[in-house]
Amino acid sequence: MTDTITFDERVAIVTGAGGGLGREYALELARRGARVVVNDLGGAVGGEGASQHAADAVVDEIVAAGGEAVASYDSVAEPESGAAIVQTAVDAFGSVDIVVNNAGILRDRSFAKMSAAEVDAVLDVHLRGAFNVSRPAFALMKEKGYGRFVHTSSNSGILGNFGQANYGAAKAGLVGLSNVLAIEGAKYDIRSNVIAPTAMTRMTEDLLGAFADYLDPAQVMPMVVYLCSEQNQFTHEIFSAGGGRYARFFIGMNEGWFAGPKHVPSVEELASHLDEIRDISSFEVPTSSTDEINLLGRRFQ
Repeated sequence: MTDTITFDERVAIVTGAGGGLGREYALELARRGARVVVNDLGGAVGGEGASQHAADAVVDEIVAAGGEAVASYDSVAEPESGAAIVQTAVDAFGSVDIVVNNAGILRDRSFAKMSAAEVDAVLDVHLRGAFNVSRPAFALMKEKGYGRFVHTSSNSGILGNFGQANYGAAKAGLVGLSNVLAIEGAKYDIRSNVIAPTAMTRMTEDLLGAFADYLDPAQVMPMVVYLCSEQNQFTHEIFSAGGGRYARFFIGMNEGWFAGPKHVPSVEELASHLDEIRDISSFEVPTSSTDEINLLGRRFQ
């Protein structure tokens, strides 16, 4: 039987925690002993407007249950406000141990009709927002030799989805960010992972139809809370969670076709080997760019 997972004395920041998935994470982390910064701008799904009500309601819920939490109403979209979110944790609780980058907005439109403003708005919240909160938090984690990051990607970013070029690009970028934090944080016991959730929230309720009834946000929570824990030793990974199913996404590389050292094949020669190039009957899962170079190096031996 697995030991009970607790977060006593740990300090967690959850962005976008005023509702949906973020609220579930914040409530459970607090229930298990974490002191939580509940960050939420309180805007609409598209990012317009602001309100303190959403964050305050979750804080009140945590405190009423005997937990510790403070609200943050800062937007993640600017470096200064991202730093302010981290400073809120330091001022209230003295440190930061956990960051769940969950804040997000939607500005869906087909690629041909998407405006530059719609691209910028989504990148600012999802991708730059994760940078803005993670950078000051990462510095604190390095000093203390401990940290846990969970970045919220999406199957739209990993696999693609019609009308979500801005969202998909931002979500795919979070995988790259997490991978680098995992590598740079390894010697400081900083673990960085990605969650790709499927759940009915106000951002997805118009997209999921009847299937939404089977996608309770609470079902994503156990995977995220585990990744936030000291017991979690995984890093540099991507997990899917939704509807009661938990799985791992991974980026694999096959053996491919080796043309030979210093040989430049013709386009036609390469075309004749496309079956080998695309064959995934066997593969490896490299965990850094160095790993890929090593895979190539084996072919020279």
